[in-house]
Amino acid sequence: MSFNREFFDERWSRHRTVTCLDWSTQYPELLVASYNNNEDAPHEPDGVALIWNMKYQKESPEYIFHCQSGVMSVTFAKFHPNLIVGGTYSGQIVLWDNRSSKKTPVQRTPLSATAHTHPVYCVNVVGTQNAHNLISVSTDGKMCSWSLDMLSQPQDSMELQYKQSKAVAVTSLSFLAGDVNNFVVGSEEGSVYTACRHGSKAGISDIFEGHYGPATGIDTHSAAGPIDFSYLFLTSSFDWTIKLWSHKNPRPLYSFEDNGDYVYDVQWSPIHPALFAAVDGTGRLDLWNLNNDTEVPTASTHSESMTSLNRLRWTHSGHQIAVGDDDGHVFIYDVGEQLAVPRPDEWSRFQNTVHEIQANASSNIGEFGSPKMSPSKIPFS
Repeated sequence: MSFNREFFDERWSRHRTVTCLDWSTQYPELLVASYNNNEDAPHEPDGVALIWNMKYQKESPEYIFHCQSGVMSVTFAKFHPNLIVGGTYSGQIVLWDNRSSKKTPVQRTPLSATAHTHPVYCVNVVGTQNAHNLISVSTDGKMCSWSLDMLSQPQDSMELQYKQSKAVAVTSLSFLAGDVNNFVVGSEEGSVYTACRHGSKAGISDIFEGHYGPATGIDTHSAAGPIDFSYLFLTSSFDWTIKLWSHKNPRPLYSFEDNGDYVYDVQWSPIHPALFAAVDGTGRLDLWNLNNDTEVPTASTHSESMTSLNRLRWTHSGHQIAVGDDDGHVFIYDVGEQLAVPRPDEWSRFQNTVHEIQANASSNIGEFGSPKMSPSKIPFS
């Protein structure tokens, strides 16, 4: 991995935590980053979203957007190249338009019982050009589906509750590859859940337990190839671990124990079946190629700022990674060809790797019911 460049703005980024990152599908050179409030600047807007352009060497953001509440999640509205959606700390969903002369939202949801009144850490546009929705989830477990044409009220909403009783405080969400119905969520208490939006079993179906701290990131496998691995997903947590899961097993298949701090985010490579990236509180960005090794990362680098890295996002091409830190810096890293690009046999090799991991997991269940860790790897011992 090699450092490519940094995006930072003295006025709009400094002393703000990068809360979310997203690359545009229409304009792959554009990256949107969201930021929460700057406590040293009480008169500045609490929430900021900046669009950065990889194409030019200029230091300033291409577009600057802001709103009255810290922005906790952000996404390009996939089929509307000019629209950016933000989920805020207050629970409002805001919509910015880069064709508008104003930097404030052109639309926003009401702060009412019909919508969200708790922080929204997940916003996601799912579907096709002709049939798509904006999905948002707040930490009180409420999931809303919106039409981007009308944010005055959700088209439908659902309470994410486990066994109809316990509201799930959702911190992260990932839909299965190419699926608009089935998704997984991570929660504040560390449990992970599978769920679906429609049908007789709408809502949360299964619980996956194994983390001992809040789940910070979750990602379902999405690299398309000759073998389907969409049943696999990864989670990161405050318990210093990353875990690999299968939809078919309530316990983690594997626990990656190489971090010595909170792991804040994890994401599969969009093109390589066995490759994923993770960032942690020491400022480390790790790349794991599971076909090479499951004990240690294949490549690691420390952020230029040496501060905690909170978010990461692969480019759609799978050749670069954007990471954000807790002081408003966004760093871009290039991933070397030999690491980023899968060889033709990577899928069959990964299938063997997964079979091996599954076999070890079932024969090596520890006293807590999850794959054994060696004593040196237990973070709180």
